[in-house]
Amino acid sequence: MATRYIIGLIILLGASIQLAAQQDYDEKLRSLYKNTVVTITPAEVQQAIEKGEKLLLLDTRSPEEYKVSHLPNARFLDFNSYTRHDLEKIPTDTRIIVYCSVGYRSERVGERLLKSGHKNVQNLYGGIFEWKNKGFSVVNKNNVATDSVHTYNKNWSKWLIKGIRIY
Repeated sequence: MATRYIIGLIILLGASIQLAAQQDYDEKLRSLYKNTVVTITPAEVQQAIEKGEKLLLLDTRSPEEYKVSHLPNARFLDFNSYTRHDLEKIPTDTRIIVYCSVGYRSERVGERLLKSGHKNVQNLYGGIFEWKNKGFSVVNKNNVATDSVHTYNKNWSKWLIKGIRIY
């Protein structure tokens, strides 16, 4: 009986720690986002993928980050060097889900997409970190499933809870 009680307390403690970490992450995201691009949760994106909805996943990180891992079937758009011409190649009626590590850079790209006439742009809430933390899969440069995620740098790596931190 005492063993079950202790196990129950450990589980409760673990759940409480995870909830606190998520609340801290949500707070951090609120401080970063301008809310200029509608957000979409990882679960909503996964549901759209499973339904076979036509959408473009647009990874807006650096080449090094993308090579470590990205969402399956995502297209790469280098945040540091993309041009207006790159955005013009994307049909304006395409549903676009932009993402980066946490959603800050992708929100900037989303703003530019909206200004260039794209009508259906959404920012993945929490970026690839939240995607992975929610248990969804990522693939490496060879399109092989991996647990590794480039966390940009050591300071940002604390927000990746599930996965192998690479920086």
